[in-house]
Amino acid sequence: MSVTSEEIRAELARVALPDGKTLISADLVRAIQIEGTTVRFVIEAPSPEIARLMEPVRKAAEAVVLDLPGVEQVSVALTAHGPSAPPPTGLKIGGHPKPQAGSLKPSGVARILAIGSGKGGVGKSTVSSNLAVALARAGRRVGLLDADIYGPSQPRMMGLSQKPESPDGKTILPLTAHGVTFMSIGLMLPEEKAVVWRGPMLMGALQQMLSQVAWGELDVLIVDLPPGTGDVAMTLCQKAQVSGAIVVSTPQDVALLDARKALDMFETLKTPVLGLIENMSVFTCPHCGGQSHIFGSGGTVAEASARGVPLLAQLPLDLDTRLAGDGGVPVAAGDGPMAEAYAKLAEGLIKGGMA
Repeated sequence: MSVTSEEIRAELARVALPDGKTLISADLVRAIQIEGTTVRFVIEAPSPEIARLMEPVRKAAEAVVLDLPGVEQVSVALTAHGPSAPPPTGLKIGGHPKPQAGSLKPSGVARILAIGSGKGGVGKSTVSSNLAVALARAGRRVGLLDADIYGPSQPRMMGLSQKPESPDGKTILPLTAHGVTFMSIGLMLPEEKAVVWRGPMLMGALQQMLSQVAWGELDVLIVDLPPGTGDVAMTLCQKAQVSGAIVVSTPQDVALLDARKALDMFETLKTPVLGLIENMSVFTCPHCGGQSHIFGSGGTVAEASARGVPLLAQLPLDLDTRLAGDGGVPVAAGDGPMAEAYAKLAEGLIKGGMA
């Protein structure tokens, strides 16, 4: 019988830290992945300085998990999220947009793919990061722009915290993680800092993220939009030659009400809708194997049929996906059923000429 995540966490709760806490009580364990007899997970230290002192803890964690029945190999990565840094010297973030002739689409980017939702909390950012990683694993040159300026979560999901460099105070050099070229306003401001900007400031930030970032040559730039139908989505679709949009929803009726608004927005702005993704479609109990439709069932399927757009994927409510995102290693970067689901989604977009 295969080991479970709960059994692994129970063993890791025995691994003590110098301050008297354990790996579990200190919430340092991320992205537990079980592949047959192999177990992988991440220990995330509070800072790089502390991480350098935690090699004995990493070895102890590896040893206790290796002792579990059914485990033959353990891989433990030790990482750290460093403190948020101020913006690069001489680079001002935000501000009103500058007059600009022509499109906001970066010259080296072949396609822009927008990922939107009518409301927050449906997993749009999770889908965006994992789709970007899956496309990169399929051999595409991929960029990921976190355009959710009020609530940027992609730095955490992609495992990045260092500030981007700006050699001349104008050009911004993006970061790279899991084969994806990446940029987010969350890299430029302290993590605890609220973005208290009106519409023009949002437009200025979006303009910077598109026109001042050195994106290079990309097959596709995935843009993780903020929820809703506001300024950022409108400006992107009107001024950046978006190739297509995907709308993420849960099966819940309330979520579908807002997803319809997102679909209508893209249609109004003449942006091709590539399809719908139903997230959190079903939950499989890790103990009994029973399935529960926590957010209802069939709603997104019916909506896609009524709209005449493809249903691109039905993704389950999955614990490993959440742990992987919190740990900065998207589940699509590994192996297993969820990685396969995202690989299939990426393959469909590639075959359709949209990535």
